[in-house]
Amino acid sequence: MNTPYRRVFVYLGIISFAVLFFLPFLGSVHLFDWDEINFAESAREMIITGDYVTVQIDFEPFWEKPPLFFWLQVGSMKLFGINEFAARFPNFLCGIATLVMLYFLGNRIHGHRFGLLWVLSFGSAILPFFYFKSGIIDPWFNLFIIMGMAWFIFYLDPEREKARNRNVALSAFFFGLAILTKGPVAILVFLICFLVFLAIKRFRVSTSARHVGLFILVVTLTGGTWFLLQVLVTS
Repeated sequence: MNTPYRRVFVYLGIISFAVLFFLPFLGSVHLFDWDEINFAESAREMIITGDYVTVQIDFEPFWEKPPLFFWLQVGSMKLFGINEFAARFPNFLCGIATLVMLYFLGNRIHGHRFGLLWVLSFGSAILPFFYFKSGIIDPWFNLFIIMGMAWFIFYLDPEREKARNRNVALSAFFFGLAILTKGPVAILVFLICFLVFLAIKRFRVSTSARHVGLFILVVTLTGGTWFLLQVLVTS
């Protein structure tokens, strides 16, 4: 089979696999976790108040989490109503996106077979199964962190020299989305991983001030815009 057509069938198969495992009974159980309940309530209050900038619980500002995940829940609730299914539907989509991304990365790094094995092993594990049927923030945060780290690795790969600007910008964009999902802890995760990588490489890494500046700019624009807007609104 021609490679482009094979990829189409592979991605359709991965999506079908995700739908089969993650969609059934998505809203059949009441919200039971403290985070599930509070996050769904924050999304509901966004709809009621029409304030999509400030995250609230009991109609009081809730400063612990940025709004990206709640925006996803709001969109879902406007489609399916305010219920358990709508609160968890964003993570069902995250499950599909995660499996597709794992195959894409695995195929790009080690080939088609490795990508499929990665998808099957991760998708059939117990913890991802429950995560993608929940209404908590972590699945999206984890996905953005993985994508940010992957494209940063591509940026450092000397064989991808021509795409360095694009790769460092994409890495920063995904880390910015992670910040917008769960806060500055995303940068802490990146810095810890990067420092370990630097130690392994004995601090011999090829980069430039221009790329560092581009990374900081994209992260700031993506992940910091809401924080700036929040300051302006509350001041």
